[in-house]
Amino acid sequence: MERSHLIAVSGVLILLAALASVFWPADSNGPDQQAEQGEKSEVPEGVLLIDEKQIAASSIEIEAVQFGAATELVFPATVAAAPNASARIDARASGVVKSVNKMLGDYVRQGEVIARIESADAAGLAAQVAAARARVNELSALYDREKRLFEANVTARQDLEAAQANLQVARSELSRAQAASAAAGVSGDGRSLAVTSPISGQITSAPIVLGSYVSAGEEMFQIVNASGLQVQVALPASDAARIRPGDEATLEIGEEREIGGRVRSVTPALDPESRSATAVISLAGAVPGLQPGAFLQARIRLSGETDATSISVPESAVQMVEGREVVFLRTRTGFRATPVVTGSRSGGRIVIESGLQDGQRIATENAFLLKAELGKEEAEHGH
Repeated sequence: MERSHLIAVSGVLILLAALASVFWPADSNGPDQQAEQGEKSEVPEGVLLIDEKQIAASSIEIEAVQFGAATELVFPATVAAAPNASARIDARASGVVKSVNKMLGDYVRQGEVIARIESADAAGLAAQVAAARARVNELSALYDREKRLFEANVTARQDLEAAQANLQVARSELSRAQAASAAAGVSGDGRSLAVTSPISGQITSAPIVLGSYVSAGEEMFQIVNASGLQVQVALPASDAARIRPGDEATLEIGEEREIGGRVRSVTPALDPESRSATAVISLAGAVPGLQPGAFLQARIRLSGETDATSISVPESAVQMVEGREVVFLRTRTGFRATPVVTGSRSGGRIVIESGLQDGQRIATENAFLLKAELGKEEAEHGH
């Protein structure tokens, strides 16, 4: 009886244990993991928990901020073409415009024929070349004859030398006539002049009409090579000495459109009329649509001066989160999104007017990855 009673009790206990496993499942997370989850759920808004290994794997760079942002000066500026990047093409002789191969706005290659002028001057130059060539042929035959006679002891040496001198003079005259013809662009027909472009670029002016009469020296085309544009800045006397060749510049050419540049030179003397010096800024590259004569704003960073009360950070460090500009401040356990007030931008850096202190460490390169992670975590919490 006792044995059967023990068996019955054991069966009841096993059944109770099975029921408990169904209605009260064991918590696989244990006390430590529950505490960790509770800790994670209490992470403040804007804080990211990330360790050193994750930072290295994401190639996130960290930089210590410090006072001493470069001083910037702002000036009005004008776009101009460098002397070797612009060309004015004038008529080399008077005549009638016979053909026009390129129009306003077209691109041309160096040496390309863009128009032709039918001119009496062309015929005159071609005639000079023909006459000079005939004279050379005549004197060359005479020299050959004198040379044979001299070698046969028929004529004196002075006769041979005189024939040789006359031939040399004729050849010089032919070279001169050919050079004048080539400079004028005389075509092979001997009646027209070829108008060619001395540079590659775009036609920016073309006051020419097919069939019209043009005088020698009259403007026909203007051509500008966009890759040779530069910016000229008029500097007041008080600022001219502060700007040096090599200083970085940012050029504002429209709403929210900027291009980089660098000061190439500063005139050593002031203009006697305007009492200002001129700084020439070289552009970082060709800018489509930029034309000589355009006005813009130039911000020049003075490499020799710094503002001891300002902080500047790389542009990549500043991210837009929920309509606010923030930087990711390095903490002991990760990063914290910290709102900042930004100022001017130049040379890939932004001046921070408030929100950071000297010595704080922030994420710079690939900080956008932290922004993405922060958005992901906030979306998960929202659910």
